Amino acid sequence: MSDTVTRNIRIIVKPRFVAEQSDPGAGHYLFAYHITIRNEGTDTVQLLSRHWVITNGEGHVEEVRGPGVVGYQPVLAPGEEFQYTSGCPLGTPVGTMHGEFNMIVSDSQQRFDARIEPFRLAVPTALN
Repeated sequence: MSDTVTRNIRIIVKPRFVAEQSDPGAGHYLFAYHITIRNEGTDTVQLLSRHWVITNGEGHVEEVRGPGVVGYQPVLAPGEEFQYTSGCPLGTPVGTMHGEFNMIVSDSQQRFDARIEPFRLAVPTALN
């Protein structure tokens, strides 16, 4: 799990292994992660883009960038939150993800990156 606050934007990540869509014998492991983005500040903000850094258990790094999240660029007024679930395939039973969401403050048009601290992707039996 990851719980990070940047400029009053809290990002909570809860990952899980999706066994029913994984094939360990073929080196295919699917992980889902549920994200909550909560505006704990006094300014309205909009999520513009995402940047993920995904590292597998062998140290291979892949970066993913794109507009919005799951087809949305949510606008969050003070006290509002946006939740979504997405997935990440890995070729190893463990890995990590971290990144940031590029945000813009509606009134000032000031941009900033809301950080997402690293979180672990792991098959439950892989770390015993």
